[in-house]
Amino acid sequence: MKKGIILIFLLTVFTLSSQVKEQRISINFRNVSLVDAFNKIEKKAPFKFYYLKEWLGETKVLGKYKNALVTEVLDQILKKTVLNYYITSDNKIVLTRNRLIHNSLPIGFFKTIKTGVVKVEKETSIPVVKTVEIPKSIPFIKKPVLANRGVEIIRVGKESKNQHNKTYQLSGYIKNTLTGKPLVNLVIRSLDKNVNAVTNNEGFYTITLKSGENLVELKSIGVIDIRKKIIMYNHGTLSFALEEGSEMLDEVVIAASKINDIKSAVTGVTKIEVAKIKNIPLVLGERDILKVATTLPGISTAGEGASGYNVRGGKTDQNLILLDNGVLYNPSHFFGIFSAINPFTTGDVTIYKGSIPTEFGGRLSSVFDIKTKEGNLEKFSLEGSFGPVTSNLTIEAPVIKGKSSIIAGVRGTYSDWILKSLDNASLSKSNASFYDVILKYKHKLSEKDEVSASAYYSKDSYSITSDSLFNYSNRVLSLEWNKRINEKHKMDLIFANSQYEFAIDYNGKANKNFALNYKVNENHLKLRMHYFYDNKHSFTYGLSSRLYTVNPGSLLPKGSTSLISPLTIPEEKGLESALFLSDKYKVNDKISLNAGVRYSLFLGLGAGAQREYANDTPKNESTLINTLQYGNNEVYKTYGGPEFRVSGRYLLSPTASIKAGVNNAYQYIHTLSNNTTLSPTDTWKLSDLNIEPQHSVQFSLGYFKNSEDHLYEFSMEGYYKKLDNMLDYKVGAELLLNTAIETEVIQGEGVAYGLEFLIRKTKGKLNGWLGYSYSRSLIKLDSKFNEERVNKGNLFPSNFDKPHDISLVANYKLTKRYSLSTNFAYQTGRPVTYPVGKYIFNGTEYVSYSNRNEFRIPDYYRLDIGFNIEGNHKIKKLAHSFWNISIYNVLGRNNPYSVFFVTENNEIKAYKSSIFSVPIPTITYNIKF
Repeated sequence: MKKGIILIFLLTVFTLSSQVKEQRISINFRNVSLVDAFNKIEKKAPFKFYYLKEWLGETKVLGKYKNALVTEVLDQILKKTVLNYYITSDNKIVLTRNRLIHNSLPIGFFKTIKTGVVKVEKETSIPVVKTVEIPKSIPFIKKPVLANRGVEIIRVGKESKNQHNKTYQLSGYIKNTLTGKPLVNLVIRSLDKNVNAVTNNEGFYTITLKSGENLVELKSIGVIDIRKKIIMYNHGTLSFALEEGSEMLDEVVIAASKINDIKSAVTGVTKIEVAKIKNIPLVLGERDILKVATTLPGISTAGEGASGYNVRGGKTDQNLILLDNGVLYNPSHFFGIFSAINPFTTGDVTIYKGSIPTEFGGRLSSVFDIKTKEGNLEKFSLEGSFGPVTSNLTIEAPVIKGKSSIIAGVRGTYSDWILKSLDNASLSKSNASFYDVILKYKHKLSEKDEVSASAYYSKDSYSITSDSLFNYSNRVLSLEWNKRINEKHKMDLIFANSQYEFAIDYNGKANKNFALNYKVNENHLKLRMHYFYDNKHSFTYGLSSRLYTVNPGSLLPKGSTSLISPLTIPEEKGLESALFLSDKYKVNDKISLNAGVRYSLFLGLGAGAQREYANDTPKNESTLINTLQYGNNEVYKTYGGPEFRVSGRYLLSPTASIKAGVNNAYQYIHTLSNNTTLSPTDTWKLSDLNIEPQHSVQFSLGYFKNSEDHLYEFSMEGYYKKLDNMLDYKVGAELLLNTAIETEVIQGEGVAYGLEFLIRKTKGKLNGWLGYSYSRSLIKLDSKFNEERVNKGNLFPSNFDKPHDISLVANYKLTKRYSLSTNFAYQTGRPVTYPVGKYIFNGTEYVSYSNRNEFRIPDYYRLDIGFNIEGNHKIKKLAHSFWNISIYNVLGRNNPYSVFFVTENNEIKAYKSSIFSVPIPTITYNIKF
């Protein structure tokens, strides 16, 4: 009886409150707090607010209202909060967090309804009398949901009068508490409904949860698992910061990575785990990230000691090599024997050779996206290595503990002694040295903002002969601002400057001393946005622009007695801009797509001259009809077009998938070189009135499979690439310091196709991989003019066509401290043009050569072995160290680098040159504090 009386009293009170007369006010809020806003309303109207201050947060109110209903004002100022309100009959405004105070019972609250009367057939959760009159409105508060002990309750969203969904979407961002980095592939699971979601590469997630209470678990390798009781009142956002776990799970991390490779929709992607390459035996004991890349299918070099990389049958200049978003124009040191990337300071290396993301452009074959790792935020650390040719030292330190850090690395060589031992007469009398320096600073401005700055500089100097000194250098500067706008939106603003230059100082004996200089400079600005819409769609969009400035070279006399005439080639400028958009679309559990478009536009800019030639004639001095002059920044030529990037994955099983992709690209900058490989003295040339941009379309199809225990990984991928406007050269072309380059080059069609196999064992005492590539790269230079036609206009092998490429990398762990490593490589010999006979014309004897690249130099193969000795594995010790003892080319194979022909005493003699023709032993000591 007492319970019935209480209910009738409550119904009466709330019925009266539903009849509150609406009030109107005029009020102005100028970026004030909610407390101040409530106080202003109380002064304008007869209302009194009731709330808990801790609910209000830091929300600011801005707006102007004239003769507006109080309810309209409250709806607006509380719109972006989780607060609801209820106005009683005596003008009290009661705030509630998340929940609504209702003034009517939901439909179906009672079992049986008759007109004006409720009959209760069994006891409900709210005590009532047997029969009551139903008022027009009965206010009530939904029963709060209680959680189990020890599990935190989190309320999400704001209950709405007009929204009664059974499910709501929860999205957010998850990061590592210590490092601040996003946690990738972390699983968010509803234990009640067995619903799962996974964070993407940016740490964002979206999961669908039922209305009301949900028990949610967050689980990932390397972090402490947590459980939360999440009460969903509406759609909302929720972010987490998780602590690292204490157990070491390196092998499991590898398996997790491979699962992601199966599920990813991107084709032709290679990721190098920098920390795991220290055992691979390489030349002269130097850890080399890019050399390791060449042991994987689809990536090769033209030969031992060759600079540059050929990816899926592409030229060396068709690779976009990025270091912290800045272009590295020459990625090699020491005649191509070492790469210019410091392994101690490098964090992530991702190589795209198939489905290149839409944010990247300007190259046809690949993108090497290299990121410098971040310095330690908590403590000082030092790492170094000391070998017979190079030494490397890296330090990491916090600047402001927990907020900012710095990492710096320096590497140099003392290599002259090794040159004297090479089986090459010219190199044995030469000298060479290099160094590189890198510095990166990162600062966390807030929970949502962080900035980083990187600086890199490298320089090589060498002298092949006693009268010439060559040097070249790379410089990369970059700034990046990362902002997490909210739990779904992230922004990256990037600026980078790259510069490459080389110089030749010649001091001869015939008064022909000179200094030759060349430089290319590039400024790059990019705005990249990531929008994680839901667990099906994740968008990346933005714009970028690159300003190229090329100084093609200058030749200046050295000394007052030099007979060299000064020559300066006019500067070239070009602006390459692009808009890009892509969507990672999860169609269902089996099908996933990556689809995007990039529209690129290139503007050739003055000041400068452009030459016009007569139509339907070969380009030479006799067909030149006009020279056009353009003013500073005047556009003389425009190129551009859409670039489509589409790839998809079909999941055959949890451990197997099929992937396919197609993409096209434009390249507006070219290298000028008639060498077989990338040379320090190669120059870069922008597209202009006479040299068109290169263009390619690539199709790829692959099968990817892991064993059930993820111990073995297998992949097989095929590709076909069609290229247009490939740049090649006429016989005897003069490329350096030439004001009419277009008369020396030929543009033609190209085709590349191949099949790549990889089998990898990821853990256990014996681990490593076996890779095989069958790859063809062909070019067709056809024209109705003989001087622009090669091999009668038929397809012929490019200089870097090497059909068969096999690599075997194996590591065997003898004990916890001792391990043995091997590296075996085999490649088909590259193409070469041979003299095949002689003929006499007008009394003079000439040499007759074969079709271009009709023959091949001998095949290349090499075996390396290494023995690694690690220090004891005690955690509490001053420093951790290990020794690497390796033998490069243990079989002593005299692999030819090149074959060339010399006429001596009216006889043509063939010679071959080799870089390392004997076994090269090395001992390297590595230490880390």
